[in-house]
Amino acid sequence: MNAKLESPHVDRGKAEALAPFFVSRETSDRLTILVHELRRWQTIKNLVGPGTLDDIWTRHVADSLQLFRCAPETRNWLDLGSGAGFPGVVLGILLREHGEGQIDLVESNGRKCAFLRHAIRATGASAKVHQGRIADILPMMKAGQIEVVTARALAPLHDLLSMAKDLLRSGATGVFPKGQDWEAELTEARKYWRITVDVQPSLIDSRGRILVVRELQEVDGDHGRR
Repeated sequence: MNAKLESPHVDRGKAEALAPFFVSRETSDRLTILVHELRRWQTIKNLVGPGTLDDIWTRHVADSLQLFRCAPETRNWLDLGSGAGFPGVVLGILLREHGEGQIDLVESNGRKCAFLRHAIRATGASAKVHQGRIADILPMMKAGQIEVVTARALAPLHDLLSMAKDLLRSGATGVFPKGQDWEAELTEARKYWRITVDVQPSLIDSRGRILVVRELQEVDGDHGRR
């Protein structure tokens, strides 16, 4: 791993952001490569909100790393709407550290898929990109093989449950980070779904939570497919 990629600009905030996670030196270097490549591509592709770049290690990297704590023993992940690779590529880097497993990344935007494939090659992340609409890709995922479904800043909880319902009913766990409106989203989702959910604190946002969904049933079949 090329430690020369680290610079005061790329490395700003890195130590503090990674401190709670005790990642290996190799994983730290892989994450640095991801940040470096994102900054390089950002000037052309506009992959993330420009206002988040100065705090990228906390806002994107650490926010992704914390999801692994919700299911540390699982090795087969699925990330819906992967965007610029948060959390997908970050989780793929962690799976690489563990030496087994893979995360499947679903993204419809072509330029973002190009970056995801480049980032996977550059970091060695254990990940695979699927370009297309979520509704088209999910039926290709074999029930029982995906252990965890995640999505970050993609859709309200009710819609996420609708997208992933077949996998969740087949035993997969949903790991969905949410911001300050998490309670309202959970209340709305419970109008349509009976769910067993573990609400975990966010290490990044004191107002946010991570919703870990372990069981799912529709309250009303028609409403659940809204």
